[in-house]
Amino acid sequence: MSLPGPAEGAGHAPHILDNPALASLTGPHAHFAERRGRILRYPVDVSPWLALPGEPDAGDWADLAALSGPGTEVGLPGFRGELPFGWELTMNIAGVQLVDEGMEAVPEPEAVRLGHADVPEMLDLVERTRPGPFLPRTVELGTYLGIRRDGRLIAMAGERLHPPGWTEISAVCTDPAYRGEGLATRLIRAVAHGIRERGEIPFLHTGAENTTAIRLYESLGFRLRRRTAFLAARVPQPLGQSSPVPADVPAL
Repeated sequence: MSLPGPAEGAGHAPHILDNPALASLTGPHAHFAERRGRILRYPVDVSPWLALPGEPDAGDWADLAALSGPGTEVGLPGFRGELPFGWELTMNIAGVQLVDEGMEAVPEPEAVRLGHADVPEMLDLVERTRPGPFLPRTVELGTYLGIRRDGRLIAMAGERLHPPGWTEISAVCTDPAYRGEGLATRLIRAVAHGIRERGEIPFLHTGAENTTAIRLYESLGFRLRRRTAFLAARVPQPLGQSSPVPADVPAL
C-alpha cells in the first residue's frame, strides 16, 4: 500500500537527522544494535525505534520480518514509502522534528540524576502522563534528570537517540498536579546543558498535533526542521496461521 507523501526535506541532500535511528545505531549507540542484514534495532526493552535503510528492498523487509517475528507489530518511524504485500499498517501519526537554535541551556539545581533504581517510579510517571514510550531499559540510552517533591518523582526528561554530534531530548513529562510550575522547561534546559557540554546539539520529536508542546519548544529556542511520521506495521503471518490479538505499540 502507498503511504502519504514524503517527509518535509525530501529531494534535498541527506542529513544525519533524516534517519536518526540508523545514525545512532551505527554510531554512539552501536553497542545496543541488534542486526540482521541492513536492519538494525534497539533491544525491545530499550526502545521501539529501529532503522531501515533509505530505500529498503525485498531482502530488507524479509530481514525485518525474521528479526521481529511473524505477527509482531513494529515501529517504522519516518518511513514514507510502499509497504510490501501482506504488511498491515497499524499506526500512522503525523510528527515533527525540531532542532535547537539558541536555547538558554542551564543546569537545574533541583534536578537529580535518575538511574536503574528509579525505573519503577519513572515507568509510573510515564504511565500517568503518556509522553511517549519509556521501557524498562530506556534509562540506559543517556542522562535522565528528575525533580522530586517530598521524595516523590514529579517530573523528568532525558536523552534518547544519539546520532553523532546530536542528542535527542525525550520523555519530558510532569505530574498533572504540578503542571504550570515550569518544571518541564527547567528540565529541558538542564538536559540540553549536558548535551551542549559534550559539544553536541539537542533535537527532539513530538506529534504534529501536540501544539502545546510545540509552542513550549519553540519558545525555548527550537525550530521545526522537518515533518515526519510515526508509523507501525504488522509483520505478515505465514500462510495458514491466524494473527495474534493486536498489542499496542506506543507512539514514538
